[in-house]
Amino acid sequence: MKTILIPTEDHDAMPAVLEGARLIARIFDSYMEGFAVRPSPGTYVTVEPVSSLAISGVFEADTAKAKAEFEKFMAAKNVPQGGTEAPAVYSYGWPRTDALEDAFIGSYGRVFDLVALGRPGSAPENPRMPPLEAALFDSGKPVLIVPKQVPAVIGKNVLIAWNGSTEQAHTNEFAMPLLQRAEKVTVLWVSGGSTDGPSVEEATQHLRRNGVKAEAIALKRGDRTSGEAIGELTLEHAAKLGCDLVVKSAYTQSRLRQMIFGGATRHILAKATIPVLMAH
Repeated sequence: MKTILIPTEDHDAMPAVLEGARLIARIFDSYMEGFAVRPSPGTYVTVEPVSSLAISGVFEADTAKAKAEFEKFMAAKNVPQGGTEAPAVYSYGWPRTDALEDAFIGSYGRVFDLVALGRPGSAPENPRMPPLEAALFDSGKPVLIVPKQVPAVIGKNVLIAWNGSTEQAHTNEFAMPLLQRAEKVTVLWVSGGSTDGPSVEEATQHLRRNGVKAEAIALKRGDRTSGEAIGELTLEHAAKLGCDLVVKSAYTQSRLRQMIFGGATRHILAKATIPVLMAH
């Protein structure tokens, strides 16, 4: 995880996103790159028709503010400016002068090891969902999703939400650099939430063979029948264990199915109070 992309916007989780990315960068001696992200013009036109000139002016102002806040944070944390070193060193950069649309996250994220974003919410001051969707479905890279409050450390006590799926296997592999450094890793399986695939014991054995201090836990779903029950149990168990990170695949079920019936991804995106490493 030597390179971290941080799309920036004016939302209530932005300070936590910056700190979450910095905590990961400190572990791996990483380069962090920021840029200002904006919705597509169509998003604004749908809500409030304004001229393209007015839209351009707003974006220009937001870009300057986003860059100033980004650089102020890095200076306060004594992160040096850099970005040209090879291999990467602990540093930051802001090479782009213009705000770019959400889709850019998906394309540009392909040349980074991690994308850091805030956990989406429904309130106007919360992070938006489109940047996260672009990162998850188009970048091919893992996403660190950070809530408004970030723990003092990330990656010492980790919970993996194992469901046997290809998506979760990919996510575990992306998380491996963190998992190998963790003091404790719990591989959690909840009955009723698995696809056809390896058991939680087999997944845990694979991690141990890769030097991860992992242990398996199996939980019964009990009388919880909602589509979001597995997400509820995952977050409850993470809190019980004092975890500072959840590793979870995104949308093993289709997004449409999760929107209608609920699902673990949907619940965790709505309710997680600790960072989540997700990949699709």
